[in-house]
Amino acid sequence: MHKSMLRRLLVVDLFDEFNPIVSEVQNAGWAVELCSLDQAFTRQADVGLIRLGPCLDTIGELLRRTPAQWIAALPPGTSLNGHVGLFVAEWCFDFHSLPFDWPRLLATLGHALGMASLRRAVQVDGGGELLGNAPCMRELRKLLGKLGPTDSPVLIRGESGTGKELVARALHRLSRRAEQAFVALNCGAIPEQLIQSELFGHEKGAFTGAHQRKIGRIESAHDGTLFLDEIGDLPLDLQANLLRFLQEGQIERVGGNQLIEVNVRVLAATHIDLEQAVERGRFREDLYYRLNVLQVHTSPLRERLEDVPALARYFARLYADEVGRRPRSFSEEALRAMSEYAWPGNVRELANRVRRGLVLAEGRQIAASDLGFREVCGSASQEDYSLERYKMQAEKQALSDVLRQYSANHSHAARALGVSRPTFYRLLNKHRIR
Repeated sequence: MHKSMLRRLLVVDLFDEFNPIVSEVQNAGWAVELCSLDQAFTRQADVGLIRLGPCLDTIGELLRRTPAQWIAALPPGTSLNGHVGLFVAEWCFDFHSLPFDWPRLLATLGHALGMASLRRAVQVDGGGELLGNAPCMRELRKLLGKLGPTDSPVLIRGESGTGKELVARALHRLSRRAEQAFVALNCGAIPEQLIQSELFGHEKGAFTGAHQRKIGRIESAHDGTLFLDEIGDLPLDLQANLLRFLQEGQIERVGGNQLIEVNVRVLAATHIDLEQAVERGRFREDLYYRLNVLQVHTSPLRERLEDVPALARYFARLYADEVGRRPRSFSEEALRAMSEYAWPGNVRELANRVRRGLVLAEGRQIAASDLGFREVCGSASQEDYSLERYKMQAEKQALSDVLRQYSANHSHAARALGVSRPTFYRLLNKHRIR
């Protein structure tokens, strides 16, 4: 059998019980490896078979770390009431009482392998960095590939929770500065009286409480990347100081008189309309043009609902260790609820709901109610009255109306709606209109 087609079975702490049937399992197409519990942490397999003994904490740590589907082997007479039963229900695909019933074990191994293959098929790559196959995400990744290697400032725009910092980190990773520091500062999260010191640093004795020199975020990012999140919240007087730094490449610590050369690439992000802020005198026009050399837009989750299942599965794996539970799949009702929701909090809200679902789920799957959705259909819930839901309904109605009028010519339909053809097709896909 080709190596890539081998079905790998790891058998842990079952030497005496499993040895008599090793050849039968191998003849059924399995590559079998027997090892101790200590050795199992460094082994890889599709399916695992493990004796449950007194070291349930250690066994649980092994099962948490490995992606295999595990089958528990229980000594004769083991009761599944209490802690052992809870452990098996939480961490194991199935269980068998010793001695092994070979036909039943073979069937269970086949089912476990099928589940392992299915789990691999739904896993997504990228480590959480800008996941998704929606057209807007493919275009975003393509754009970042072009902008990353440059040293020019980039303004990242988008709603809260759409991953603007992920975009900034991706730009840093794709740049020539990737091996240097990535320093982030949320301009809206620091009190106004402290933000100058955070940005530029201060000398000892510069003000009350300045007991020692402090290196600011700009200086800390020397030769690397400085990410200024929520740049629209930066006070006007500090906007002037930041502009001076961008023009001259030098800073002066608070309370100091020495100019310090700093070489950084500046990335900025905002969820507000900076052009409107400029018009109202809340944001400096010259700073706006300094920061807005290149621009990236992050799409809200409601515009790429097809990515929600993959993102939800990613977060289910990401937070499983945090909550001390095995990653769970989602029920059909949960997937439907997530695909019909407008996600006003975007990806951040999805991550939080999945974390909640992992904690509350009682079965092998996360239900819609575990995610905080009352009902997908039926009586209106709090979410049903959200402004975003009405916006979605209006979009869908507008598309339906224009398609009735221009069913044979999508260019005319897009023009009637005042959008480009790519945007028109994206909206059709978003609302599942064919």
